[in-house]
Amino acid sequence: MTENSNKKIGITLKAALAAFGVYFCMYGFRKPFTVASFEGLSYFGVEYKVLIIIAQVVGYFISKFIGIRFISELKPEKRIFYLFFFIAMAELALLGFAVVPAPYNIIFMFMNGIPLGMIWGIVFSYIEGRKTTEIIGLFLCSSFVVSSGFTKSIGKFLMDTFTISEFWMPFAAGLIFIIPLLFFGWMLEKLPQPDEEDIALKNKRQPLHKTERKALIRQFFIPLVCITVLYISLTVLRDFRDNFNREIWDDMHSQFDSSIFTLTEIPIAVMVLLILSCMVKVKNNQKAFTYYHYILFAGIGTVGISTYLFQSGSLPPFPWMVLSGFGMYVCYIPFNGIYFDRMIAAFEIKGNVGFLIYFVDSFGYLGSVLILLYKNFGSAQTSWLSFYIQLNYIIVAAALISSVVAFLAFRKKSKPKSNNNQYIHFDASKMV
Repeated sequence: MTENSNKKIGITLKAALAAFGVYFCMYGFRKPFTVASFEGLSYFGVEYKVLIIIAQVVGYFISKFIGIRFISELKPEKRIFYLFFFIAMAELALLGFAVVPAPYNIIFMFMNGIPLGMIWGIVFSYIEGRKTTEIIGLFLCSSFVVSSGFTKSIGKFLMDTFTISEFWMPFAAGLIFIIPLLFFGWMLEKLPQPDEEDIALKNKRQPLHKTERKALIRQFFIPLVCITVLYISLTVLRDFRDNFNREIWDDMHSQFDSSIFTLTEIPIAVMVLLILSCMVKVKNNQKAFTYYHYILFAGIGTVGISTYLFQSGSLPPFPWMVLSGFGMYVCYIPFNGIYFDRMIAAFEIKGNVGFLIYFVDSFGYLGSVLILLYKNFGSAQTSWLSFYIQLNYIIVAAALISSVVAFLAFRKKSKPKSNNNQYIHFDASKMV
């Protein structure tokens, strides 16, 4: 093994650890409150917990629209400042949530969501456009599979062990993650920029301005619409499962403690990591991009089949939560960066992953808000478990149709030009 190869491995491991660490810690400022029940509280005809989840998701949703421009134009030298600044704002919002009485503290959960919605784009901008982006991205993506359950366990532990109230618990949980987040953020900042080999394989990544963003959307309008519908579907399912995990388990009448939220997610993270890591070996970007669609079809099928088996009594609760979660995450995770990283390389797009992530992400969280409102006002009598099962079937149908259409549309775009084997080269700057 050459010295250069050893250096590459070292950079990859460091980048994977740093990216995983930052986003894992970010969840400590975002998700612990969802393990609290806030039982008996309701305002304006809506359960209090639903209201604060909606408030945070709306903040997150608005942040994604802001990020379409902010993240796509973000300069590398300003990334670390904004990373720490946004985390500080999120923790201060949790302090406001603890101090101000309900229902007036709902606004602080909204304020918590806005800065946290920017973190993913900042972190991914450090790792995109590298030969090993796929493997680094997988570690980054696996962070939110494990961290969501882990931070819920931390939140429940704080309430059970130290009798911290449901309102102070989110702020207390955030304090635990501040120091490690600063350390991992410093590690990210110390990563070297992509070298010549990285640029040759994955294209140079650069800011994407307004006119270039419009040109990119025009060029890939149909597949991007389908991918957006697919991502909305997956985000709705993932967010509902994540936010109401406790209520779903309660409806299954299963005996569980705080560890269940972590125990179900660990095998999911391992399986997703093993399957998607195989994509690193596919050097041809067009082939890899095609394979991601095959993975989508398999993941969607897993969600549908496992839900049917659970509903028919053939599958116990724990393996159902693992299998349905696996199917959902193996589809969802690629859209958080690595799918678009391959898309940019396959079509030789001059731009960055941040724009594409935030384009689909902004609409995804709108879907989450609408589903929560429908559950509260249109299906209030339906149990959380029954609603989740129905949601699984609806999402499977929507995701399957949109993924097939997107696959066919991308195949049409990637047809080789006549008389040669070269794929389409897309340069947005030449279309404006």
